[in-house]
Parts: sequence; structure tokens; C-alpha cells
Amino acid sequence: MAWQQATIDTDSAVAEQFADALMDAGCLSAAIEDALAGTEAEQPIFGEPGEPVEQMWKSSKIIALFEEHADLALMIAAATTATGIALPHYTLERVEEQDWVRLTQSQFDPIRISERLWITPTWHDAPDANAINLQLDPGLAFGTGSHPTTRLCLQWLDANIKGGETVLDYGCGSGILAIAALKLGAGDVAGVDIDAQAVRASLDNAAQNGVSGIFCLPDATPEAKVDVVLANILANPLRLLGEMLASHVKTGGKIVLSGILQEQAEELSAIYNTWFEMEAPVFDEGWTRLTGTRRA
Repeated sequence: MAWQQATIDTDSAVAEQFADALMDAGCLSAAIEDALAGTEAEQPIFGEPGEPVEQMWKSSKIIALFEEHADLALMIAAATTATGIALPHYTLERVEEQDWVRLTQSQFDPIRISERLWITPTWHDAPDANAINLQLDPGLAFGTGSHPTTRLCLQWLDANIKGGETVLDYGCGSGILAIAALKLGAGDVAGVDIDAQAVRASLDNAAQNGVSGIFCLPDATPEAKVDVVLANILANPLRLLGEMLASHVKTGGKIVLSGILQEQAEELSAIYNTWFEMEAPVFDEGWTRLTGTRRA
């Protein structure tokens, strides 16, 4: 089986509308991408969940997939009519059947976090059998170790978990930070997420790694104060959750925050300075890690 794929140049202002029109016309999928991706003019776009991004790319392209014998030209023409725009320039290619699972797996290699800590997909052998290897496959829940925010938090855990600490990972996603804390020697560890699917993924990943912790929805968050609270989420929820997160940290305990853009670091540090002695931020590829020590 094969498919037809069209790469369609479009104005960013109408890209989403045009992609929806293609779907209505019968295309199988339509993804909007930065037309300048991979060049010096590539433009990163950031936005908080549930909110529109402040701007779109300067120019966009739509990657649309069609059935092998679909009248692609007619369907693109129908989408232009529906959106009231001129017929855009597009190129075509044939997409052959492939082993998509093997192809996807080939894109993910082990990730080295530190001298002793690796993230290794289950289909790979551990690069260093003597290291601490977290087995974690890319999935639907956020957190595979490749993103700078996750990497920043893992590096902090690697440098600071000495053994026996109690840890709360708020916004646990795949459970990667909670699992890393356990494998590094932490004691009681809990992971909390608003997404039931993330809680399920965390439980499965913990079992895969031979560790156990508490993973739950926010209503079931353990009430005990802990030595370390991790929150690798985003700036907006971190602005709102400061008092609640602080309430879970023992006097002298640590808070570790990420998911924060570099330009947001000063504001977030000032907010958390209400409860914590904040340290200098650490940056990685435009993202920030903030840490602080709980005051009495």
C-alpha cells in the first residue's frame, strides 16, 4: 500500500483554516510546519496549554497525506474554494509502505544525562552496563529525557540525591523524574499529574524500571512534607501553584522548577522567593531550571 503526500506552501494566517478544509475534503492528515525549519531563519513558537500562541511562523507549509488513488488536485482545489484563497503552490511525492514501528524506533537513541545516568529505550542495549539506566520509551505522556527542561531536572537529581530523600514530582508526565530519583537512591517518591493517562504511563514505566512509587491525580496527593519537590511544567501553572508547592516542602527542603523560558526566569524566581531562598538560574537552550531552599 502507498499514499500520496503534498507539501503545500501557505500563508501562516490561513494555514490552520486551510488544513481543516483539506481534512473536510478527504485528506487523511494535515500537519502545519515552519516552512523555514532547518534554516537560520527557523522560528521557535511557544505557548501555554489552552492559550493561543502569540504569533505564528513567518511562513508555513502543510504536509498533507492522501490515499493512493485520491484525486488530490481536486481536493486541494476544494479546500481553496472553501477558504477563499488562491490555489497555492505544492509539490507531490509518493509514500511507500514501511515498517513504521522500526522506522520510529530508529530515531531514538540512548541519551546520556551525566557520567552515571542514561535514558535508554527498551529496544536498545544499555550503552554503559555499570551506569544507572532508565528504560523509557517515547509515548503519549511528556518526558523522554531529550527536552532541555527534563535534562536540567535529571542533572539536578543526579548531583543532589544522596539517598533516602522523600520526593514529590508534581506534573510527572511519563514519571521519568520520579523514577530517576528512585533509581538514584531516594526513599518515598510520589508523582502527581492532572492526566490519568500520564499516571498510568508513570506506573507502567516504574514497573519497567523495577521501582515503585505512588503515582496519582492531584486530589490524591500525599499530604506529608518532603525533602524535594520537582515541578517541570510551564510558567503559567507555576505562577499559580507556588503556595501549594511550597506547602509540601519541609523547612530546609528543596524546590526544583523547570518548563520556564529564559526570559521568564526573573519573574518566576521573584514569585518563589516568597517561600524559598532562590539560587541563580541554570539555562539550557533557552530554558531555565530554578532551585530554592525552603525557609522556616
